[in-house]
Amino acid sequence: MNVRTLKIKNLELRNSGKHRKYLMETINNPELTSDIIAAAITVHRELGPGFLESIYEEALCVELNLLGIPYERQKPIEILYRNKKIGEHRLDIFVDNTVVVELKAIRALEDIHFSTVRSYMKACKVESGLLLNFATMPLTIKRVGREWLPSATTPDED
Repeated sequence: MNVRTLKIKNLELRNSGKHRKYLMETINNPELTSDIIAAAITVHRELGPGFLESIYEEALCVELNLLGIPYERQKPIEILYRNKKIGEHRLDIFVDNTVVVELKAIRALEDIHFSTVRSYMKACKVESGLLLNFATMPLTIKRVGREWLPSATTPDED
């Protein structure tokens, strides 16, 4: 399938009402990412936009603790090239060893932010990521998948 065909298929799904169900079936860790999103919304409602990213990171960690969701903050990850360590990066929040959470407090997200999250996910060998921008009203929430490939079946083929 080419990109144009996928866009048409996506539009058909949205119009058929099956889109949300299809997305939830194809998203990795839907319950966990939904809980993280709910925690982020709580933080954003309380603090609003205007603070530094580190403030939102601290507040989100408070919420994750209250929810009993395990996470690592500023987790170092090795960047490998041909099995040789060439650098290191720190993840904002790594939730339950399965979800990379990248926080921003900027005017607007750009394509590079999505690429960065996908690179972190690849380095961690996970399939789920969230990109959250606290500087916007409302909170900008983006689920990020490592690589989206067309599946063998879609809701139209049920």
